[in-house]
Amino acid sequence: MAKTKKQLLDGVPDAAPLPKMKRKAFEKELARLQVGLVRLQTWAVAEGVRIIVVFEGRDTAGKGGVISRITQRTSPRVFRHVALPAPSDREKSQLYIQRYIAHFPAAGEIILFDRSWYNRAGVEHVMGFCTEEQYRRFPMHWPNRYFRRCS
Repeated sequence: MAKTKKQLLDGVPDAAPLPKMKRKAFEKELARLQVGLVRLQTWAVAEGVRIIVVFEGRDTAGKGGVISRITQRTSPRVFRHVALPAPSDREKSQLYIQRYIAHFPAAGEIILFDRSWYNRAGVEHVMGFCTEEQYRRFPMHWPNRYFRRCS
């Protein structure tokens, strides 16, 4: 019989927080990771691959900071950051994925989608950018506790 996630986690102690990294060690690790990103960029262009990376999470979750660090030492011709605004009237009538397809990468490009749960679960609902039924179907129901439509 398969165990539930809760059953698997029962008895597992919480992970201890990692000690704060020293500034010099942080900068050394950051430089190493940025070299890896430049290598990824070179490989993507040479092989003509298309890469999509989706950053999802609440506002202030750190998505923007990570994206800034990724694009800091890479070419904007290869790495593109896409954060879509509220949908237009035409976009509201389209399939949800249609807004994103226009931004999909060509050969040798890496697209970084900044996808905020807050936008979909809170703002789109409150500002009337999605129907009540679309809001109810949204997979992340946690916002119900935090975002209430004022009437």
